[in-house]
Amino acid sequence: MNFSIPMDQLRRSGDAAALGGSDSLLQRLQTRPIQHRSQQPVSRVMPEPSNAMIAAKRAIDIAGALFGLIAFAPLFIGIAIAIKATSPGPVFFRQKRYGYRNRRFWIFKFRTMYTDRGDARGVQQTVGNDPRVTRIGRILRKSSLDELPQLINVLKGDMSLVGPRPHVPGMLAGGMLYEQLTPYYFQRHIVRPGVTGLAQVSGFRGETTVALSAIERLDYDLRYIATWSLWLDIKIIVRTVFREITRGSGG
Repeated sequence: MNFSIPMDQLRRSGDAAALGGSDSLLQRLQTRPIQHRSQQPVSRVMPEPSNAMIAAKRAIDIAGALFGLIAFAPLFIGIAIAIKATSPGPVFFRQKRYGYRNRRFWIFKFRTMYTDRGDARGVQQTVGNDPRVTRIGRILRKSSLDELPQLINVLKGDMSLVGPRPHVPGMLAGGMLYEQLTPYYFQRHIVRPGVTGLAQVSGFRGETTVALSAIERLDYDLRYIATWSLWLDIKIIVRTVFREITRGSGG
């Protein structure tokens, strides 16, 4: 059963400036349709899952993160050795990202850039053949193995296995702030961000320099929230594994 989000909840999920600070604007954002390629528009009214469903999702997150950290422990060690052997600097890269209800958290990734060339804020996006990326970093990014440390974030409760990907504050889309391009942007933060998501398995990864692509990516995030179920999470995880094994579609 679906419920529209109360106004005070929307205000908590995004600051007043980002959401416009007026009830009339918030009401318009709640009902503005999501336009999808090859799909019918759906109302931007988000569901409110039951406490049991939320608990089940969290249980799956904890079990999946623990399993992944144990199963991939030898790989973690090998990647750490390769990073230290090929460039000076720490093994892990951490950066502030938007999390649940706009709370910022430190995200963990394997370092893929030279320490003296990276952008700590993350505003400068990575492009093809980016000279800031190390040799081992290119392999990690291509295979998405640089994302594995985010299992730690999942275990801590900062992230979920599946959800909208966490963005850096001040992220640009189409040459402007994401929230300026799409004023309903902060609604994607009413759930925990994910290691993978519907947008990513649907082909929306990497740069957000093209405005239309950035808007469509956000619409997939909101569609995930509006249609969320445990079965959808399982399908996204399976599709993610399949894509990485068969296509190495990191980015």
